[in-house]
Amino acid sequence: MFDLDNINKKYEALGPEEVLKWAIGEEFKGKVALSSSFGIGSAVLLHMVSRIDPAIKVIFINTGCHFKETLKYKEELVSLLKLSNIAEYAPSEKDLELFDPDRTLFEKHHDLCCAIRKVEPIKRSLKGLNAWISGIMRSQAKTRKGAHRVEAYEGGLFKVNPLVNWTSKDSFHYMEENDLPHHPLFEKGYSSIGCEPCTFLPTDENDERSGRWKGASKTECGLHTFMEKK
Repeated sequence: MFDLDNINKKYEALGPEEVLKWAIGEEFKGKVALSSSFGIGSAVLLHMVSRIDPAIKVIFINTGCHFKETLKYKEELVSLLKLSNIAEYAPSEKDLELFDPDRTLFEKHHDLCCAIRKVEPIKRSLKGLNAWISGIMRSQAKTRKGAHRVEAYEGGLFKVNPLVNWTSKDSFHYMEENDLPHHPLFEKGYSSIGCEPCTFLPTDENDERSGRWKGASKTECGLHTFMEKK
């Protein structure tokens, strides 16, 4: 029987690699994927999974609005880590024609723009899976403070968060120790990377996501909030 409470108690005290080995090689074998934004810190999980199963499905939501640096970084990491199963999902042309024909929706309706460019594609990408590995950390935002190592969602899908009790400093040290390249915009002061029109330099040094949706109350794009937890 899948005892979520006991699993979280067990893996809270273990390292992220142990969580990944359990999720990829045991509990959800063949029915699990990793989603990656190829942003700041993304190299950590990509490196970890590449040493367990380089053929694991890696989901990349190509919103059509990424920084050119992000797309270049993606190519660099895929080649370096020999990842062989990158699955790209883009917003549907129908949605773009209906809601964003002039590509300025981000200026008028942040939530709707994220819904068609990120949430709808991620929903498609998760079909047929039993588990989804994400890189969220409790330290990133108030909306993530209550996250667990493993979470149960509607439809029988589980989300695995191997880095949930890490901080960005932990990720930085891991990347340095393993000689992993940083996102090109990291050296320019960016601490969190999303779509180019809605990503700016952080306005608060104590809040790494303060450069996202500058001037708006929005803190999440919806990728981690669209599903109901069980």
